Amino acid sequence: MFNRVLLNKHFAQLEILCKQLYETTETGVRLQAEKALVEFTNSPDCLSKCQLLLERGSSSYSQLLAATCLSKLVSRTSNPLPLEQRIDIRNYVLNYLATRPKLAEFVTQALIQLYSRITKLGWFDCQKDDYVFRNVIADVTRFLQDSVEHCIIGVTILSQLTNEINQADTSHPLTKHRKIASSFRDSSLFDIFTLSCNLLKQVCASGKNLNLNDESQHGLLMQLLKLSHNCLNYDFIGTSTDESSDDLCTVQIPTSWRSAFLDSSTLQLFFDLYHSIPPSLSPLVSKVLSCLVQIASVRRSLFNNAERAKFLSHLVDGVKRILENPQSLSDPNNYHEFCRLLARLKSNYQLGELVKVENYPEVIRLIANFTVTSLQHWEFAPNSVHYLLSLWQRLAASVPYVKATEPHLLETYTPEVTKAYITSRLESVCIILRDGLEDPLDDAGLVQQQLDQLSTIGRCEYEKTCALLVQLFDQSAQTYQELLQSTNSSTIDITVQEGRLTWLVYIIGAVIGGRVSFASTDEQDAMDGELVCRVLQLMNLTDSRLAQAGNERLELAMLSFFEQFRKIYIGDQVQKSSKLYRRLSEVLGLNDETMVLSVFIGKIITNLKYWGQCEPITSKTLHEHFSFLGVNNQSNLSDMRCRTTFYTALGRLLMVDLGEDEDQFEQFMLPLTAAFEAVAQMFSTNTFNEQEAKRTLVGLVRDLRGIAFAFNAKTSFMMLFDWIYPAYMPILQRAIELWYHVPACTTPVLKLMAELVHNRSQRLQFDVSSPNGILLFRETSKMITTYGNRILTIGEVPKDQMYSVKLKGVSVCFSMLKAVLSGNYVNFGVFRLYGDDALDNALQTFIKLLLSIPHSDLLDYPKLSQSFYSLLEVLTQDHMNFIASLEPHVVMYILSSISEGLTALDTMVCTGCCSSLDHIATYLFKQVTSPSKRPVAMATDERFLHIMQQHPEMIQQMLSTVLNIIIFEDCRNQWSMSRPLLGLILLNEKYFADLRNSIVNSQPPEKQQAMHLCFENLMEGIERNLLTKNRDRFTQNLSVFRREVNDSMKNSSYGVNTNDMMS
Repeated sequence: MFNRVLLNKHFAQLEILCKQLYETTETGVRLQAEKALVEFTNSPDCLSKCQLLLERGSSSYSQLLAATCLSKLVSRTSNPLPLEQRIDIRNYVLNYLATRPKLAEFVTQALIQLYSRITKLGWFDCQKDDYVFRNVIADVTRFLQDSVEHCIIGVTILSQLTNEINQADTSHPLTKHRKIASSFRDSSLFDIFTLSCNLLKQVCASGKNLNLNDESQHGLLMQLLKLSHNCLNYDFIGTSTDESSDDLCTVQIPTSWRSAFLDSSTLQLFFDLYHSIPPSLSPLVSKVLSCLVQIASVRRSLFNNAERAKFLSHLVDGVKRILENPQSLSDPNNYHEFCRLLARLKSNYQLGELVKVENYPEVIRLIANFTVTSLQHWEFAPNSVHYLLSLWQRLAASVPYVKATEPHLLETYTPEVTKAYITSRLESVCIILRDGLEDPLDDAGLVQQQLDQLSTIGRCEYEKTCALLVQLFDQSAQTYQELLQSTNSSTIDITVQEGRLTWLVYIIGAVIGGRVSFASTDEQDAMDGELVCRVLQLMNLTDSRLAQAGNERLELAMLSFFEQFRKIYIGDQVQKSSKLYRRLSEVLGLNDETMVLSVFIGKIITNLKYWGQCEPITSKTLHEHFSFLGVNNQSNLSDMRCRTTFYTALGRLLMVDLGEDEDQFEQFMLPLTAAFEAVAQMFSTNTFNEQEAKRTLVGLVRDLRGIAFAFNAKTSFMMLFDWIYPAYMPILQRAIELWYHVPACTTPVLKLMAELVHNRSQRLQFDVSSPNGILLFRETSKMITTYGNRILTIGEVPKDQMYSVKLKGVSVCFSMLKAVLSGNYVNFGVFRLYGDDALDNALQTFIKLLLSIPHSDLLDYPKLSQSFYSLLEVLTQDHMNFIASLEPHVVMYILSSISEGLTALDTMVCTGCCSSLDHIATYLFKQVTSPSKRPVAMATDERFLHIMQQHPEMIQQMLSTVLNIIIFEDCRNQWSMSRPLLGLILLNEKYFADLRNSIVNSQPPEKQQAMHLCFENLMEGIERNLLTKNRDRFTQNLSVFRREVNDSMKNSSYGVNTNDMMS
């Protein structure tokens, strides 16, 4: 009696401790209770006391403590409980649950957990040749045959057991877990799944009698659905799938389950349940949809082709019915599960199979409408959008491969999805700012995931995507610019436009990155060019404001864009003739990837300068891989081309604090000094490792060119000049002599020399007593002559190798000569005066190289044409005496090249030709009008004039061409065209009069008088000279003339043919 009193007191104390553990808010009290209960758990008589606690049943918390303690006891690996004891506990728990169906839910859950743990860990335990813990369905049968509360407990036991066996336990070996899971799968799981489906069918059959407002019946249905889902979500083959990648998951249903899935009633069961459950019971609907997701993911190989087509047809029909009756989808959880279901349609089935489904056209229309509506309501279940985009991404990616004759209709619906995504993101910006909502742009992972998906979707019907992006970008950019220029614009308005532009920059980067997934056309590359131009122009605008203000999100978007652009358009695999670079060249003067990389590196410097305190921007800015430094001796020489850009960045960083500190400069140059000395050492011996010498030299000159480009101030550049000249110049000359036929070596050397002689920002200023300008030109002349004379000896070169082997080097030589001739640091009169042939050698080499190039090649290779016409402009401006001294066939070659260049698509080439033509026309006009002013005319002057008089058609042809372009074409450089035109008219006044009459007579009779008046006004007030004042008036007249002629001809279909004018 006394012992019983003590025991009751002890249990009362335990119940108080349990209540304190689970209910108190005081930390100290809870810790004391926890400590006391731990002692109870570790006591030797814990097992018997747990049973007594359950028997008393006076407190739910004490029952929970008992169940939890028993679970720990049966789970321990050291000193495990004997088999008989575990069987007794299992039986006791089942009886306890059967006799107390209305326990607190958490107590029932803990006891079922205890039963599941005993069953799993004892799965292979035998007693008299009987696996005593495997009769799970028999264990729960009595529950299923009793009240609703008992049914719920029975179904929950099966559901929890399936879940328990499916989950690995870290306290036990994984091999044991898989062995148990596989045995359970083979012996019991299908029976459990069949049982759950049969019970669900009974629920459906008694749908009218099923009172879902009755919480117990509601609970039973939920437990049945959980059981079905746990069966379908079972890890059948031990792959331990991660839920984060569940959109890629395939349910590996065993072949023994085929009958359940060949029978359409299993699939139909869950669709029927969806429609029979009212939308107000959203947790039930959500669980039904979760089961459908798993069923839709059943492995393809479970069926043959005919069976799979039939199954898919039922699945698509069910999806169609849901889309037609979407009331339940207003709940975020239901909506999320349905989006997952839609994604599985394409992750598990092929587009060629989907289009053969009878209702495919209607279903794809419904799915498109659902997607568009979902995207427009961006604030509703944002995490679900991933699955919808995943579906469309997979559909779009499949288009090139679908072989079915049935139409897939994606060309109709994909652009709608793309538009909905883009416009909805832009519209969200204002609402997020207004209502203070969480900005999705702050979730970089989510944004990147969606952009990756959009990159593929947007590439389907890419023309429509680009047109939309251009339109939206131009609108936002224009509004943004107007707001910045306005004095009374609000910060909110500016922030809204920056937010819209941030999304657009991210999206443009994404769709450009999507090019890798599709076979791209020239037209699409040109579209990419349009988009890239706009982003770079925006970058220029935002960078110009960084001193006052900047937008972190927009900067991160820019970096994301650069990363995508670099992946697609920078590298050896990119065609350098890509229309993207043509567009960049036309709009921004960025002719190739090197120039774009210089923009990128400039952006890196800008970010480090202005965003140094912003960790996300700095880390992303510097997150590059410097494989191009050539540390791998197996890499190709061409792989090191990015070293120039890298060293440009280093050079700019050095320039920040360099000033006149020569010691710091010398320290910075030590590695390069060592490299030059190493090459010099190699060259001094007759036998050396040629490959190693090439690699060292190429890396070295690329590095130096980057530094030379960065050093655009006189002080720093003079340090570099004094370092390289005269000490290391002979090494560069020697490399040209040795490897003139190896463009991978010579091109970097020539480019370095071209950079060294480029008087960028007036950095090349030598003292009045210094001969360095002349000496530098001598070195330049020597290099051009050495390279030019040798490259002309290499013989016939295949057409496809012509540019890389010969023309590229020639082009760099032209650029080098142009830079040194226009640098204003050499008095070229000195050379002839003192009998130095350096200038003549360089110019004669230029002529030899020029004559070796067909006219067509001059215009076919953009870099060559730009370097040639730039050089020609300088020669005609400052060295016209040399041009005049050339042989007639050379003069005619040069004039022909100018004539062809006038109609070039490249504005830079066309402008250069206009300038050259202007210099030649001015030179000729002076010879014609002022012979008496020069007592002794130079023989070259008379010779040149004589050539022109022998071939008047050349100048007349160019007059006709220029006038034709101004009147009849979209003249993009009207000012440049106007400058040579006056000289050409004054040199050919009679021809101009004939030309004018021809144009006037070609017009309709009623317009001839107006056209005649236009020409009269063109020459009004123009004197017969080429003074600047007279030229400027003519340029003004020409502008009015072009406008009036265009107005006159707007309604006329008449034109004029150049050949007709020439006749």
